[in-house]
Amino acid sequence: MKRIKINNFEIANDKPFTLIAGPCVIESKDHALGLAEDIARICERTKINFIFKASFDKANRTNINSVRGIGLQEALPIFKAIKLNFNCPVLTDIHSESQCKEIAEFDMIDIIQIPAFLCRQTDLLVAAGNTKKIINVKKGQFLSPYDIPNIIEKIKSTKNENIMITERGTSFGYNNLINDFKSLEIMKRYEYPIIFDATHSVQEPGGLGSRSGGKREFVPILSTAAISIGVAGLFIETHDDPDNAPSDGPNMLHIKGLEELVSKLQDFDNLAKL
Repeated sequence: MKRIKINNFEIANDKPFTLIAGPCVIESKDHALGLAEDIARICERTKINFIFKASFDKANRTNINSVRGIGLQEALPIFKAIKLNFNCPVLTDIHSESQCKEIAEFDMIDIIQIPAFLCRQTDLLVAAGNTKKIINVKKGQFLSPYDIPNIIEKIKSTKNENIMITERGTSFGYNNLINDFKSLEIMKRYEYPIIFDATHSVQEPGGLGSRSGGKREFVPILSTAAISIGVAGLFIETHDDPDNAPSDGPNMLHIKGLEELVSKLQDFDNLAKL
């Protein structure tokens, strides 16, 4: 079983689950730092290892007029401030090979995330692997779990084995995602850490016409199911005002509900990993 060492903890399918949490997209420095502080305090109280996540650009928005983000150059000092203030690893997603090259030289980003729609893009996976950072690949909504070894091999070709795979639901008809929890167990066979994305799993892509919808009320039950199987981590986008967030608001968990949820999940995680 593969283990990824980061900060002073390890990420693995048999270790206590790591929480990857933060807003969908960076809105401002103050907002990102405020959420990071809230998450850090929750994880300190519950003794959960956490990674802060946020996007600097949402290149795959439904509508051309949708908010995309502040851009990489403006986001870099924000990521630096979060890492230094809260001593937590930082994850962000990329959409191009050029962004990989820029991030490779920036020590304050620990994990590069490959969006689900881009998970088969060979050149992008190779560019990400060449950064030698940890790579978290979102499994495409269109992929079988049995396709994952092909993704892993592309990244391993760069001599980088710091790989995580994230399940975020499978397309089911139009504007809907479902979770086949067999996929978690299948992907665990490939030995790399498996993450469950609880908030994108309740997304309804393009469900509101010009934007995506979602049903955040199902985040707790899907999180419980995934943690009960035994996974390396849980991915939750969270916000202090999700109904007015510029991106993915309908499927983000309100920050007020985060501590209660992760506290309950710890009991299930302990049973799964006895």
